[in-house]
Amino acid sequence: MIGIAAGKELIGALVAREMKSRYKGSSLGLLWSLLTPLFMAAIYSFFFRLISGRAANTESILVGVFAWHFTVNSVQQGLVCISGNGNIVKKVAFPRVILPVAVTAGAAIDYLISLVIQFCLVGFLLWRQGVFFGAHILLLPVVLVVHAWLNLGLAMLLGALNVYFRDTQHLVGVGLSALFFMSPAMYDLGFVEKMAGGMHPWIMDAYLLNPLAGILTAYRRAFLPGSIWPESPFVWAGLMIGILLTPLAWLLFRRLQSNFADYV
Repeated sequence: MIGIAAGKELIGALVAREMKSRYKGSSLGLLWSLLTPLFMAAIYSFFFRLISGRAANTESILVGVFAWHFTVNSVQQGLVCISGNGNIVKKVAFPRVILPVAVTAGAAIDYLISLVIQFCLVGFLLWRQGVFFGAHILLLPVVLVVHAWLNLGLAMLLGALNVYFRDTQHLVGVGLSALFFMSPAMYDLGFVEKMAGGMHPWIMDAYLLNPLAGILTAYRRAFLPGSIWPESPFVWAGLMIGILLTPLAWLLFRRLQSNFADYV
């Protein structure tokens, strides 16, 4: 089994390989990590205005969609981090958890790069409204750590399950589509509260148990002055679910990893 120093080197090598292979043969390369969420944000802004008849909160959509893509990239790459690396899983003795750590780190690098674009775009949109970032922007590193922690748990959990149950990748595709609409990526919690208020109040409480509801709202709280943080214990419970998911995923991953080489 490799040591700590060698493990760090392996993570670095895997992250570099992941970044290169992801955009191999692409003319725009890393720019796609910025263009894809930008295109999505533009499309959602257009249809939001078309459906509601009023201007979309473009800066809010930008923040939500870029953060959502961090999770999508982590999940999609984490899903195949074991099954897609059968050559090294079978031949090299190393901590298998390095693989989901590497793909999550690669997705985090993509997101950190996109944050530079977000600062510029959101800052410009806020400046046009006569406002700018507030003190809550200092919370951004904390939100990023919590988000990356959740994504790591999802990568470990789905990567391990996909080794044994190959239908996992098909279920995840459907699940991500559902989770997108069940998370405040292209809308904020005010929209959910308005919709739930006319039906059943418990819908809002159940919605907040989704860890991404709190995380995406926390990003908006950091970026957008005047953004509201829900005064509800359910949003904190949802964040705690996200935090606890990762150690539970690690326990399952550690239990299943002994037979990875036999199934990949």
